[in-house]
Amino acid sequence: MSEKPWLFRTYAGHSTAAASNALYRTNLDKGQTGLSVAFDLPTQTGYDSDDPRARGEVGKVGVPIAHLGDMRTLFRDIPLEQMNTSMTINATAPWLLALYIAVAEEQGADISKLQGTVQNDIIKEYLSRGTYILPPEPSLRLINDVAAYTGKHLPKWNPMNVCSYHLQEAGATPEQELAFALATACAVLDDLKVKVPAEDFPAMAGRLSFFVNAGIRFVTEMCKMRAFVALWDEILETRYGITDAKFRRFRYGVQVNSLGLTEQQPENNVYRILLEMLAVTLSKNARARAVQLPAWNEALGLPRPFDQQWSLRMQQILAYETDLLEFDDLFDGNPAIERKVNELKAGALEELAHIDAMGGAVAAIGYMKSRLVEANAERLAKIESGETTVVGVNRFTTTEPSPLATGEGAIMQADPQAEADQCARLAEWRASRDPAKVAEALAALRQAAQSGDNIMPASIACAKAGVTTGEWGGAMRALFGEYRAPTGVSSHPSNRTEGLEPVREAVAAVSAKLGRPLRLLLGKPGLDGHSNGAEQIAARARDCGFEITYDGIRLTPAEIVAAATDKRPDVIGLSILSGSHLPLIRETLDLLRQAGLSRTPLVVGGIIPDEDARALQAMGVARVYTPKDFQLNRIMLDLVALADPAPVAAE
Repeated sequence: MSEKPWLFRTYAGHSTAAASNALYRTNLDKGQTGLSVAFDLPTQTGYDSDDPRARGEVGKVGVPIAHLGDMRTLFRDIPLEQMNTSMTINATAPWLLALYIAVAEEQGADISKLQGTVQNDIIKEYLSRGTYILPPEPSLRLINDVAAYTGKHLPKWNPMNVCSYHLQEAGATPEQELAFALATACAVLDDLKVKVPAEDFPAMAGRLSFFVNAGIRFVTEMCKMRAFVALWDEILETRYGITDAKFRRFRYGVQVNSLGLTEQQPENNVYRILLEMLAVTLSKNARARAVQLPAWNEALGLPRPFDQQWSLRMQQILAYETDLLEFDDLFDGNPAIERKVNELKAGALEELAHIDAMGGAVAAIGYMKSRLVEANAERLAKIESGETTVVGVNRFTTTEPSPLATGEGAIMQADPQAEADQCARLAEWRASRDPAKVAEALAALRQAAQSGDNIMPASIACAKAGVTTGEWGGAMRALFGEYRAPTGVSSHPSNRTEGLEPVREAVAAVSAKLGRPLRLLLGKPGLDGHSNGAEQIAARARDCGFEITYDGIRLTPAEIVAAATDKRPDVIGLSILSGSHLPLIRETLDLLRQAGLSRTPLVVGGIIPDEDARALQAMGVARVYTPKDFQLNRIMLDLVALADPAPVAAE
């Protein structure tokens, strides 16, 4: 083998720090060469595990880290000085990095040797993932505080992954993915350039990395990566005057597309994952530095250790059994590839110029969000109409039952006691710490934030004093306020009309019976920020003639019921993808009954196992939709039927 393979990672974390630590050590023993940490939603959004907003969310989509003790447990017996750790964390990135540094120091590590990444891309959180806290300006400040601190103390650390992964998950075309990610990088560099010494800027720019997505159209995706390499090099040289080529290298990690994983015939996802991995490994000059692959059954629920192992083995077979790493770039000089790369570059540069003309990525957040919603609507419409083939979903649907996805234990279930155990340990942690040291550390944190000093030294001091994630997040909220990003769902119908006529007629008929427009209230309770599904339901309902109310993400059940009391909708639709649907829906239904709205039909969408779907229906939920329900017009007709006050009997 003439070239060292990329880092092998698995995106993992669940239940508790102890359970996640055991999983990490097992995966490392199997040949994984780096860690990729998934944090739960309370950790990502700056709440403690026992905060009322965290109820039902603790340990569901990642590991809960509420304080230094949790971080210590997470990395027990894992020497951080020798590890390359990627942490998918954004709004609370300075805090989680502070905890990581504190644990590394406890281990006796040389901090300057630490290698890894905090994702730390807030702009894409506003656009696609929803775990933001603060407004854009203070968010950019915290990103650059991390960059400046790591540049001086952790020179091998990447202070930010410019993350286009979730842009594609939100519907971005390849050109949009290129342009929006590069616009985000430029916003960070523009802010950084005026805050650091000129001689330090090239090296800091060189530490920015990217985290990308690779979809099923793997030739186009490979060309997209070659376009990324070329565009980043050009931007750093011409826009920022960086002459040293080593600081202009496009360094990226990848997780291949989870959006395209199907609930139907899930075994086919193995092939999808393999083909998507080829997009980021075949071209040597645009090869990923780190790869993490989803498991074949992630559209069904949490993957088991075996499922994660299967994805790891896929990487190892490509790297160690094939001859891929023995060759120079296979595509240099290929005219078809060059044409496609140039086409993608031209489209991205046109979009990037438009964003620049608007004042840059921060000023263009609303524009970019609306573009993503419309692009995703077009993508889904093509699947719905059959113009885009998805095997097992809208074509070749005849199938045999999968022995892989049936039987007890086919999908891993989160430990139902994990949340209570985590909250009990958090209470013990608070009781055992020195209150005076905590108060002193938080006062210093507030002073640093107010004065404009770098937030990292005060955050590290807070970590060592025993401050909790919720206390750090609360300090940031108190100083800088919270932000609600645009939903991207315009109140004006789009020009899309094909196939909508029957639904529009049905909506009009029921609206005539009601004597007013048919009303749909959509909400996302809990901390789940993945809003793509809710946005598409809202956009389709709007185009079909519904009067819609959709106020975005991270609403409490009480806020949703208050909106229902005010708007008096005919149907309420809730979207939850974090696995916390049972407690959140139970609370919402209780509040609806107390408000006298128990007769308003409630429908729920999300990644919901069949057993949970039956439990929701037993509670009183009218319909449950999962990713296999891709025909949005059918869902619209269901909503019309639920809202119809007096169905006409068949003659």
